[in-house]
Amino acid sequence: MRSSAPAPDGGWGWMIVMACFMAQLLAYGSPQSVGVLYPEWLHVFQQSKGMTAWVGSLVSGLGLIASPVCSACVDNFGARPVTIFSGVMVAGGLMLSAFAPNVQFLLFSYGIVVGLGCGLVYNATLTITCQYFDKRRGLALGIVTTGTSAGAFLYAALQNELLVLFGLNGCLLIVGAMSLNLIACAGFMRPLNMPRYLVKRKAALERITQKQVLEKQVLEKQLLEKPPLDDLKKSPGLTVAEKTATVAKVHPITIDAKDSSVVRSDDNSKKRGFLCRSAIVKVLKKKQQAYFNYTHSLANILQDRVMVAFCVAVFLFSLGAFPPVLFMEDVALSEGLAEGVSIIPLVSIVAITTGLGKLVLGVLADIKFINSIYLYTFSLFATSLALLLIPITKSYGGLQALSAVVGFFSGNWSLTSYITTKIVGLDRLTQAHGVLLLFGGFGITIGPPVVGWFFDWTQSYELAFYFSGSCVLLGALILLVVALPCWDGKKRESDRPEVQYTINCDKVASVA
Repeated sequence: MRSSAPAPDGGWGWMIVMACFMAQLLAYGSPQSVGVLYPEWLHVFQQSKGMTAWVGSLVSGLGLIASPVCSACVDNFGARPVTIFSGVMVAGGLMLSAFAPNVQFLLFSYGIVVGLGCGLVYNATLTITCQYFDKRRGLALGIVTTGTSAGAFLYAALQNELLVLFGLNGCLLIVGAMSLNLIACAGFMRPLNMPRYLVKRKAALERITQKQVLEKQVLEKQLLEKPPLDDLKKSPGLTVAEKTATVAKVHPITIDAKDSSVVRSDDNSKKRGFLCRSAIVKVLKKKQQAYFNYTHSLANILQDRVMVAFCVAVFLFSLGAFPPVLFMEDVALSEGLAEGVSIIPLVSIVAITTGLGKLVLGVLADIKFINSIYLYTFSLFATSLALLLIPITKSYGGLQALSAVVGFFSGNWSLTSYITTKIVGLDRLTQAHGVLLLFGGFGITIGPPVVGWFFDWTQSYELAFYFSGSCVLLGALILLVVALPCWDGKKRESDRPEVQYTINCDKVASVA
């Protein structure tokens, strides 16, 4: 295992925070304000709301679903190369979407390409921020994750203006060109720890150098031990046959016999083939051991009951709380509440309050006497209540207030890395957080199409939002019950010398 450098908790770390904030703003600006583009796609492609909603759900959910792969990329190559590559992906996907002939093509260009690029940016920015901060990690993560909300707020108004001035295609081209600034943000991400691929390359070069030095020493020793050919000429009393035998022993390669050369080349080829097979077997064994270590570590993570409950809660929260970001504007239009009143788009309200929530919740998580899991659970209860009140709200002002509540407590995404670190530790943060985002990605991907299908079926959003609020409420109840300290008290009472428990239970009991 690589030794991690101590977190500086400041200094260049604040430049990392600034760069990661801008990276999330540029990457997630358009996907988080996709609700502005959603009515335009409905008008242009004339598809059902359930089908068109897949575009917004894929761009937000696919990057999270692929988080284990994205985390592995960050772990092996580092945050800087991954961010550069993701900048090319996000910009290319947005520009390619400007030429989409149908929704199916848009699912690939905007949903898959941009979604995967955003997933790489998200994992890279969170990982390097956690490496640079320890005591003020909650504040740093809160600032970084606010970039998505700031991007959604700014891009919602920007894309509205671009749609009026340049149309849908021109809007996507300009936004895609702006996303190339992700490459500039990557320049600030100076690695605190050497990426794994550089460690492997350095170790391989050291092994090759040592091997070459040993071979050179052996060759020099052999040359010093061999008698020169001139000594054979000066040796008296030797017959021609004896001289030939001596030469053959000293320099076997110089024998002129063709058959001997063929035999020797066959022996050399056999030796080379054997060495190649041995090298391949050795590489396969290393890969098998690495895969075994990965699965064993993953099994240990999923054996922790609080971590499993946290994953389920994140899935249910993503399933229920993300659709309002996509459908809130359409809810106001369907109910006839937005005519002449929508001075500030509901998407912008959700975005700016989400950013505020990330900062406030991140600061609260750093307070010692506040349990971060209970804080996350409270945010789920508040979000579920707001979602259940949306169907019975008959005024645009009420929708604005509920959008602000949903947006503020949706800022609990800034707590996910913090809570995961408390449960599994910093050494396994990358892998565990990737698994957590995998659950969240599935929820975000499924949620909007389900809400769209409810509307296509009932021609109303009431049943859809009751379903969303119930999912979030169920997640809050599951996490609250599993995280109660009474479970740890019962386990301590039943401890026996012959029974061995994992150390993860001790970690969970002290989560703050």
